[in-house]
Amino acid sequence: MTTHLWVRAEQRENEERVGITPEGVAALIRSGIRVTVEESSVRAIELDGYRDAGAEIAAENSWPQAPTDAIIFGLKELPEDGTALPHRHIMFGHAYKGQFSGRALLERFKAGGGTLYDLEYLVDENGRRVAAFGYWAGFAGAAVSLKSWIAQKQGEICGSVGVYKNKDALVSELKSEIAALNTTAPSAIIIGALGRVGTGAGDLLEAMGSQVTRWDMAETANGGPFPEILDHDLFINCILARPGTPVFVPAEAKDTDRKLTVIGDVACDPDSDYNPVPVYDKATTWDAPALRVHDTPVLDVTAIDNLPSMLPRESSEDFAEQLLPSLLTLTDLTSGVWGRAAADFNEHTQDI
Repeated sequence: MTTHLWVRAEQRENEERVGITPEGVAALIRSGIRVTVEESSVRAIELDGYRDAGAEIAAENSWPQAPTDAIIFGLKELPEDGTALPHRHIMFGHAYKGQFSGRALLERFKAGGGTLYDLEYLVDENGRRVAAFGYWAGFAGAAVSLKSWIAQKQGEICGSVGVYKNKDALVSELKSEIAALNTTAPSAIIIGALGRVGTGAGDLLEAMGSQVTRWDMAETANGGPFPEILDHDLFINCILARPGTPVFVPAEAKDTDRKLTVIGDVACDPDSDYNPVPVYDKATTWDAPALRVHDTPVLDVTAIDNLPSMLPRESSEDFAEQLLPSLLTLTDLTSGVWGRAAADFNEHTQDI
């Protein structure tokens, strides 16, 4: 039976990314994999490229009617309509770390007999993720944090953010906004600085002229507390919430005498049991990117969970290049990255 990959349109607002490029589709087809790509009114990469690469074209959001043997490939969440899910899905499920909506998603898979191959849990034999949007999440997350700091300097809270043509356009805008303040760029501390997320955050902040303190596992091994964080203008959290993650900014820090005024929680797990920044409890949005959690002294949190979509073409091309070697092995779902992802799914659904 021919393996059939069905690339669905994203249905989430402000989501223009895609996990495969036309060049990737062409490579899959050459390897004998059938590819269907849905039309999309928002995708950053034009449909003609996929058509020219040999993909079959389907109507936008028609994946529920796809053949049951098709593997549905998207990035962000499915509509929360409670329907059973009979297909195999490749996507970010956000369902394995105690998230409030995670169990409902897993129950839908269980009801329909489908399987989730969670992109966050696609790992090689050494446990390292095979593909991630991390660099661009960090880059954009630091940018939104900086915009929040700029707004504070103007006596405001950060206004809406949107999509940029490329990173140069974003950097140019930020430099102009800082220059208009007639002040130096803020100091910043990044935790998780050695990873892809932290690298992206550091690159953006250093391009702005910020003094950046870079921490990773060695600096946080004692488990805290970490008063040094409060001595910076910005704190960028790039550490995913998991058992054993220390608390970086405890709730009582809101009332503390501190320099810190903006937390950029790029990892964005506010409803996880292991949230390392428990001063807030809900993600922020493109329309309202900053959540004010304290007035005197001021403290804003930015926690947008699809940050790379601010730079959708660059982030899509980067992610797709990383993921393609694994997609080329879709003909065998019982071993390698797909076998490990299926085992994770089975482990997290055994009590459902």
